[in-house]
Amino acid sequence: MDVEFAKPNANLRRMKSTIEETAGNGAFFTVFPECALTGYCYDSLDEAMPLAEPIPGPSTQELMETCKRFDMYAAFGLLEKDGDRLFNACALVGPEGVVGTYRKIHLPYLGIDRFVTPGDRPFGVESVGPMRVGMNICYDGSFPESSRVMALGGADLIILPTNWPPGAQTFADYAINSRAMENCIYYMAVNRIGTERDFRFIGKSRICDTDGNNLAFAPHEDETILYAEIYVERARNKRLVRVPNKHEIDRFADRRPEMYGPITAART
Repeated sequence: MDVEFAKPNANLRRMKSTIEETAGNGAFFTVFPECALTGYCYDSLDEAMPLAEPIPGPSTQELMETCKRFDMYAAFGLLEKDGDRLFNACALVGPEGVVGTYRKIHLPYLGIDRFVTPGDRPFGVESVGPMRVGMNICYDGSFPESSRVMALGGADLIILPTNWPPGAQTFADYAINSRAMENCIYYMAVNRIGTERDFRFIGKSRICDTDGNNLAFAPHEDETILYAEIYVERARNKRLVRVPNKHEIDRFADRRPEMYGPITAART
């Protein structure tokens, strides 16, 4: 999706028409990029705050009504206003309303992330029909601990709405597949395209299966919609038997948490 900077109404219309299109093609769940509602490259908190809204709010209400009309779910990036705080957020909505929210925890020094408050809620897993879905945003995907926490929490699918600029090519090309494979889950990275205040976004959206293979991939920088089928039973079966009694692995049962203490040590 090529997001229009500081034009939430136009971007909301685009998302609603896309949901209608994906529903017509049999989709049950549609995911949009990071900051899809507002754009990303703001130069100050004061510039961005007037475009932020609470969750639930007007945009989640409109998308909920669209999802209810087509009996489906959607997730999208937006700027969330909570009192005088601003968060880079993702909202997950369905026919019943807001199903879950996520506030970006890991913040690069880039765009609006220079001015938002770090996410203050733990990584969660939400029910989307028969699926269990975890949410990250962009830079969060660089921290494998976040995906592992949600996988341990029962996620079948992790979504990563993102705004990858140049410099993120290696991460886009390899890390998403690794996050899927190492957790035996499905992983969906949804990047925007286009240029915003001299920042060009690189596309490379993809959906990976539980072995880390691409189910759908956009190698270009054109708008596109990717489709894939998710089989929750594959994500829930962590034991991989390649040769019975000779080659069997379980990346959850085989973990050694007692050896991982330094990962959670406070920064010095």
